[in-house]
Amino acid sequence: MNKLRIATRGSKLALWQAYFIGDKIKEKYPEIDIEYKIIKTSGDKILDVPLAKIGGKGLFVKEIEEALIRGDADIAVHSMKDVPSILPDKLEVGIITEREEPVDVFLSETYKDIHELPEGAKIGTSSLRRQAQIKRIRQDLKIEVLRGNLDTRLNKLKKGMYDAIVVAKAGLKRLGLSAQYSWELIPPKFIPAVGQGALGIEYRKDREDIKDLISFLDHFETKVCVIAERSFLFKLEGGCQVPIGAYAFVKDNHIVLTGFVSDLDGKKFILREKMGKLSDAKNIGLDLAQEILDLGGRQILEEVYNETK
Repeated sequence: MNKLRIATRGSKLALWQAYFIGDKIKEKYPEIDIEYKIIKTSGDKILDVPLAKIGGKGLFVKEIEEALIRGDADIAVHSMKDVPSILPDKLEVGIITEREEPVDVFLSETYKDIHELPEGAKIGTSSLRRQAQIKRIRQDLKIEVLRGNLDTRLNKLKKGMYDAIVVAKAGLKRLGLSAQYSWELIPPKFIPAVGQGALGIEYRKDREDIKDLISFLDHFETKVCVIAERSFLFKLEGGCQVPIGAYAFVKDNHIVLTGFVSDLDGKKFILREKMGKLSDAKNIGLDLAQEILDLGGRQILEEVYNETK
């Protein structure tokens, strides 16, 4: 293979991620030319509406996946938290790289942490998962929609449009961004998105040559954790339209998976943990989801779907 075409969104973070993977491949195979194909997705075009109202995070991958299926690109690099739990039949995310820190971060130019915010302070996020968990901590806060690329969101904070915002730490680290005050929101008190901090490489199932070429990028521990988290999401049939979070880590050769389902205000909140063998990652996610559904999660999901229609 003389050339490898990488499809990516055009945001600074997406490009950082694509270049990061491209550089790793180039380092191993100096003879391969890397070409980057920037694709504008529906999620990049619609910035004034909450994701839950326009179909969720799948909007950030749809056009890229279409390019892969057409053969216009060989691989795509995604933030795994943006990848829907169901993929097109012809594609797979077979490679998952070592995870960056998956936690969320509270950022502010004025206040050290969420407890310092004055009553009724304005906090920005477009995530219903974050909204529900923020509300659990502070019911009085005013949560407002914050869309746009990570650097755009930081600029809005610095301009004083919000008292604080909540974003993923992984993106901040990758782009070297920060605010005056930064406070980590740590599991299990604050659960990240499924796949948060992990990068996935997607390609066509019939491209065994591609899979073999980039298999060296696959990170086993990250992969089994993301499999557990994504099977949890799949069983719940969840996406951006509902507050769902899951976080898995490896401890003593076992997976520990924590997941939750909530209503929009964080008042009905079901959080549970499950542990199992690494080889059983998928079933751990499915079983934890079923347990939460049986404990009242099904009713919560139905109510939230009705509210966000």
